[in-house]
Amino acid sequence: MTEDTITEALPPVRNWPAVDLAGVVFDPVLTELMREGPVTRIRLHNGEGWAWLVTRYDDIRRVTNDPRFSREAVMRREVTRLAPHFIPDRGAVGFLDPPDHARLRRTVAGAFTARGVERVRERSRRMLDELVDELIQDGPPADLTATVLSPFPIAVICELMGVPATDRQGMHTWTQLILSSSHGAEVSEKAKGEMSAYFAKLIGERRDAAGEDVTSLLGAAVGRGEVTPEEAVGLAVLLQIGGEAVTNNSGQLFYILLTRPDLVEQLRAEPEIRPRAIDELLRYIPHRNAVGLSRIAVEDVEISGVRIRAGDAVYVSYLAANRDPDVFPDPETIDFSRSPNPHVAFGFGPHYCPGGMLARLESELMVDALLDRMPGLRLAVRPEQVPFRRGALIRGPETLPVTW
Repeated sequence: MTEDTITEALPPVRNWPAVDLAGVVFDPVLTELMREGPVTRIRLHNGEGWAWLVTRYDDIRRVTNDPRFSREAVMRREVTRLAPHFIPDRGAVGFLDPPDHARLRRTVAGAFTARGVERVRERSRRMLDELVDELIQDGPPADLTATVLSPFPIAVICELMGVPATDRQGMHTWTQLILSSSHGAEVSEKAKGEMSAYFAKLIGERRDAAGEDVTSLLGAAVGRGEVTPEEAVGLAVLLQIGGEAVTNNSGQLFYILLTRPDLVEQLRAEPEIRPRAIDELLRYIPHRNAVGLSRIAVEDVEISGVRIRAGDAVYVSYLAANRDPDVFPDPETIDFSRSPNPHVAFGFGPHYCPGGMLARLESELMVDALLDRMPGLRLAVRPEQVPFRRGALIRGPETLPVTW
């Protein structure tokens, strides 16, 4: 790419409304933006100004792994954003750059390694079996979201975090308020403040603990002076919220399976393909509305022939990357034989979701339990009658009525 071929004319700014979408419909505005070019400009509901949107797979991997695009610089800017809240808190891990970002994540890395995740596998399986036992015992019809898809991820992430079982419902309530834009910034920020205060107390109590749960690891790290109490709390809140997002992703996953009996039949006939199938479903599921957190270019950078100037805000769309036809042939088709499948459902680069391995484990356990123990499981209503969450940043069904 030469200087002469770099585009200097700015593309038009497109308003991107936060429309509540049902089912697994792919955002039509994002579809249009992808067609308009690999790098476009957008304006979201809240914040100020406009931002670049990057939609091609290779470009997104480059932006998310390039130190010239800074999360920390967002702290000093009022950027156009989807939600009225999610205003950056100083020291929050989501808005740190390396090496501080790596320093903070390193304190809890042990809980999210293969060994750390395996530590909770059997306990998770038992908790899930108990939920499915109750579901079968109570009989149909039932709401799969309320009986399994919501309480199971809550229980697992609380187990990993070291949150007592008696506090799980409170965590769930806070998370739902934080992950919604429909209640307004004040309500969401109040819930975030209450969750932060809870974790500050819990981490403070565990400074001398030797446990392997996240709050014990963070308490010990604070005690050794490796992280500040504020950093530890910010990371705990982020991990708790991210862990519970599995609820909505699982809702979409089972919505697909319960509306596609051919896929369920394939998974029952070939159980060995289930891990690969879950990766394909994770690629396909439009798990969020619009985009997540922004970055700021700290110097001029060229992306796909477009010059992004120092100081410009930049968003990437992992949803668009997972539908890039240059990487995923026939991307609109769910193909359980797709290989390789380098999807970016959990992000990429330094801010890759640390809970990706845990989310896969939970999905595999739920698919195994519900498909094997409930062979007659099916929707109790027509697909278009399944209500989906409104005003939610993470998409998913409000309820999933089933029978068997």
